[in-house]
Parts: sequence; C-alpha cells; structure tokens
Amino acid sequence: MTKERYFELDWLLVMLILAVFMHHVFMPFNGDDWHIMNQESSKFLDNTMVYFEQLRLQSLFFIAGAGSLLLLTKLSGKAFMLNKFHRLLVPLIIGMLLIVPPQHYYEHIQDYPNLWSAYQQRALAFSPNHLWFIEFLLVFMVLAIPLKRLIYSKNGQHVNTRLEQLVSHKHGLFSLVIVIVGCRFALKAFFPSQETHLANPSVSLFYLLFFIFGMLFISSPKVWQVLRDNRRINLYWFVICSLLFYAWFNKPDISPYVSLEMRWQMYWAVCSLVSWSGLLTMLGYAGQYCTTTPNWLRRANELIYPFYILHQTIIVAFAYYIVQWNASIAIKSVSLLVSSFLVCSFCCLLVIRPFNGLRYAFGLKKKTTAIQQSL
Repeated sequence: MTKERYFELDWLLVMLILAVFMHHVFMPFNGDDWHIMNQESSKFLDNTMVYFEQLRLQSLFFIAGAGSLLLLTKLSGKAFMLNKFHRLLVPLIIGMLLIVPPQHYYEHIQDYPNLWSAYQQRALAFSPNHLWFIEFLLVFMVLAIPLKRLIYSKNGQHVNTRLEQLVSHKHGLFSLVIVIVGCRFALKAFFPSQETHLANPSVSLFYLLFFIFGMLFISSPKVWQVLRDNRRINLYWFVICSLLFYAWFNKPDISPYVSLEMRWQMYWAVCSLVSWSGLLTMLGYAGQYCTTTPNWLRRANELIYPFYILHQTIIVAFAYYIVQWNASIAIKSVSLLVSSFLVCSFCCLLVIRPFNGLRYAFGLKKKTTAIQQSL
C-alpha cells in the first residue's frame, strides 16, 4: 500500500450511503412489506430497487474491509479495537436505545398511547433494525485483526502473488466471481433464509467475503492499479450481467420445468454477477477519476455515519403521514425524499456536529479547536 489516501473510497462511501437512503425512501411505494406502506405501489420501483440491492451493501462491506486494513497499518490491534469500540459499539447501543424505537411506534401506532410508551416498552429490546449493518461491521472488525496478520504472513503473501498473477489477465478480476457465486450457492443450499442476522451464515458469511476481498485488494498496489486499467472491460461485464439479471427477472414461467430450489439458485447467480461486476466497475472508474476529496465531500464523509444512523427512523416517521395524503406516488415519494433528507442533514450539521457529546454518541471524532489544530 503506497498511497496515503484512497480518495475513491471517500466518494464511493458517500454515494453508497446515499443510495441506501434513497432505497429506504422508496420502500413504502414498491409493494414490499416494509415498516410503512403506501396503499398504491409501483412495479417500476420494485423492478429498479431489486436491481440496485445487489450493489449497495456488498460494496459497502468491501470498502469497510479496505478501510480496516488501512487503519490497521497505522494502529496496533489494541488501539484499533478501542477505536471501533468508540465508533461502532457506542453508536450501536445508543441507536438501539434511542433511534430504533420510534420505527416500531409508527409501524404499530395503534398499540401505543404515545411515543413515550413505545420507548418504555421497546428501548431495552435492543433491536438493531436497520443498524444491523453496524452490528455486522463490529464483528468483522474483530476478525480484521487476525485477517491482517494472515494477509501479511508467508501463506498470505503466496495468495497475494497468485491473485496478482490472476488479475494480470484482462478478465482475471471478473473471473473471481466464481468464488462469489460458489460461496452463495453453498451457503444458500444450507441456509436459505435472507434474514439480515449474524446467526444467518448465508448473509453474514456472504458479506464477510466482500469484506475480505476489500482487505486483499487494498493490500496489493498492483491489484488496485488493475482495477483502474481494466475498468472498461469490467464495465462491459457489468452491462452483460445486468442484461442477464433483467432477462431472468422478466423470464416466462418456467416452474413446470425447473424446481423451485434451482430457480432460487439461478436468481442468486445473476445477483452475484451484478454485485461483483458492479463493484469492480465502480472501483475502477472511481479510482481513475475521483483523485481528490473536495472540502464538501470531506464534510459529507465525516457526517455520513450519523446520517445513516438517523435516516431510517426519520423516513419512517415522515412516511407514516405522507402515505395518508390523497396524492400520486410521485408527489409522495419526492416529498418524502426532500423532507427526510433536509431533516437528516439539519440534524447532522447543526445538532450533532457542533457538540462533542453528540459527536461521540454518533461515532464521530472529538471536534478540535483552531488552537489545538495549530499545535
């Protein structure tokens, strides 16, 4: 690792968290069973959202893996875990106590006389809800310490050498999708549930695989360079995989000829193809063109974490009232998008950012004064 800072990761982190935000904004209108649902739904939204689901979280876990190795090259294992205790465990606990309960209140509002009663009943339930992502990260960060040692061990360097040899071929990076598909097939064969819980290996181990790839890729300057050099080839693969995904998604009924289990395996295969090719494409183009981090992006990168913690609760609260309007899906969804984004941004910029107590509660570093910065 020769670079001091990987600017492309700053850009991708912010864009992917905003994509998660957008996904949750449109959830009330896509016909799925979410916290708050509009009476009318949009098939177009459902078809679009199921596609982008294959790109967001997998890529975020890859970035988290890359970031963890970068940090572990600067900190000892003990200092690294102390950092993650403050930045992950504390916000997770506070989020489960204070941020999550209102979602249950609005989803089951008929069961509570007021919001305070929901807090009394739900705060100590310690349900992670949308904060499961932080829960996963906390466990993965613990694993990052021995994984880092393994990567820089003799056997790890042998794997790294083989990886560099593989990616020297123009389709080498994409060929690693075999590992992704094989892992998904094996896990889903024994653990078909899609519940986002650590105890569900078909989800937790699948995301851990992307986390490990992030650590492996960032450890090799050659592999990281190949991501940029082969970005067009990976884009072609991404387009092909996307066409395959929608070809499968809009296929005629094949249930008389293909078993349900095989149909699910075909689905997981096309999903994995999109996830991997999309990740490679994003990394390649971001690495090539996102070569600086402007001040506004640096600020956004700092505040995107509390934005993520807050966003779903604010969306659910606004959605409860907005879905009751006598208006079209377009008006409701845009209203929900604008209102929730403004409130999330207001809370991050003007409520959390200025105060060190709240900064700590939401996983941010202590704010330093101009005098401290000059020392």
